[in-house]
Amino acid sequence: MERIVITEGAEETMAVAAELAKRLKDGDVVALVGPLGTGKTTFVKGLARGLFIPEEVLSPSFLLARTYPGRKPLHHLDLYRVRDARELGEVGLHELLPPEEGVTAVEWADRFPDVIPKGAIWVFLEHAGENRRKITIRR
Repeated sequence: MERIVITEGAEETMAVAAELAKRLKDGDVVALVGPLGTGKTTFVKGLARGLFIPEEVLSPSFLLARTYPGRKPLHHLDLYRVRDARELGEVGLHELLPPEEGVTAVEWADRFPDVIPKGAIWVFLEHAGENRRKITIRR
């Protein structure tokens, strides 16, 4: 399955993600790929909205992982600063790929594609103009 959407700003990007979140089930992994500034964290904020998570989603760049409780827990990973796949094991991230409970969103998933489980939902974000984004969702 592949879906391509062009969004006009952050709100529309979050709306696409919130719609996707309604179809997610425990154990699902959403792998996000795209250059800096394409809206990966904004997309995760939309997933949180769709999972009825009241807490504000922050970029986990310096912590590597954050978990937000909601209708389903949302585990938010950021692999941008990870240099070596062994670091993933050292901080226990393999337990979240896939999670037993909830959903895991992984920013910069293309840095370590081998740790992303088969069956993950891949989301590719690209610049498509000043505030526009091209979002390709593949399962």
